[in-house]
This record gives sequence, structure tokens and C-alpha cells, in this order.
Amino acid sequence: AAVAILAAERHRRLTGEGQYVRLSLADVALAMVGHLGFIAEADHGRSQRRAHGNHLFGAFGRDFATIDGRRIMIVAISPRQWRNLCQATGLAEKMALLEQVFEADFDREGDRFEARDAIASLIETWCETRSLVQIAEVFDAAGVCWGRYQSFRQLLDEDARCSVDNPLFELVEHPGVGEYLMPGSTLDFGAAPRVSMQAATQMGQHTDEVLSEILGLGDAEIGRLHDSRIVAAA
Repeated sequence: AAVAILAAERHRRLTGEGQYVRLSLADVALAMVGHLGFIAEADHGRSQRRAHGNHLFGAFGRDFATIDGRRIMIVAISPRQWRNLCQATGLAEKMALLEQVFEADFDREGDRFEARDAIASLIETWCETRSLVQIAEVFDAAGVCWGRYQSFRQLLDEDARCSVDNPLFELVEHPGVGEYLMPGSTLDFGAAPRVSMQAATQMGQHTDEVLSEILGLGDAEIGRLHDSRIVAAA
């Protein structure tokens, strides 16, 4: 966001024109996992990477299983989020008893973190008896902070934000790999078009360019290096 503001300010200073800059937190997350290779791996890979889920540090947050085999992420950082979660699950009285056991105040996020395993045990039992659709209806009505905990395969199959419907992504053909979604910049500048994504560079693709433009070698010298198999092109 800071880079976007600086770029837009510089553009205005040089041209006198302002512009609208869009930055989506969802796009930031999708771009990150895309650049790490998770999306391409889910599209072309045969197996999924090992999960790295754990508790949200410093407050309460964890993933839970539903009765129909899906997983959801539940987070309660603010007192309001915590109260909404207790109300939606009907666990307010049991949570109050837990407070007494831990001599804690669950309106404080640090206390919720200390008692996270005991809290999670109660919520886990509640979630395991309900489907994703049932939980979604209850949580949305109560204002619970939650979301579907998706595999990257499910993200590709079910979430339109991870598709060419989102300007962040383009389908790019990569030599030797195939076609897969590739994220571009998360920043959309109103005064400039998006730049098309390019396939990953192949080994040796820029050999001649580097030799001529950076080292200043002529065509004959570059040719001799190729003939001697000292260098190679893609």
C-alpha cells in the first residue's frame, strides 16, 4: 500500500493527474501463495503439501472439522468477535465456567490464547456435529469471524477470486510445465494498464543478450563460445 501511494503521488507530481488505486487484501494473499507455487502445484501436482496450520498467536483462532468433511477457520480477536462466537455456538455458559477454571477473563485476547486448547475442545465438538452449510448460516447470522479452510485444489475449483475472472490472474503457458494461473501485481492503477504476465525464464534464454549488451562481445565471439560449448542458449 505504501509503494502504491508513493507511485501514485509521483505520477500526480509529474503529470498533474490523480488516479484511483485498488489494493485487495484477498489479492495479496492469493498473489503470495501463487508466487510460492502453491496454485501451480495444486493444478499440476499429484499430491498436496503437508498442512502447516496452527493456533493464531496471541488470541483465539484455529481450524475445525465439520461433519461433512470440510474444515473452517474461526478467529476471535476482539471482545465482540468472542461474544458473537459464544452466542452462535451456545457455549457462553461453558466458556464462563472455563474462565473460572483458568482464573481468566476471556474478553482479554491474551487470556483466550492461554486457554486455547480448552476453548478449542468445546468448539471442536460443536463443529463436528454440523455441516459446512449449517455452520455458515449460523455464523453469518451472528457475525462470527470465520471462513472456509480450503485446500489449494478447493481454492482453484470453488473460489472465483482464484481464476481469470480476477484481473490479478492470467493463464500463462510455461515450457515443459503447461498452462497454469499466474498472479500479477496486486495493485491496480487507474492511470496505467496492467502488465501482462510472462512465462518463467528458461535456462540460457538471455545468454546472447547478456554477452552482447553487458560484456560487449560481438557476434563472432559469441558464436565461438557456443561452438566451444562454453555457453548455451535456451
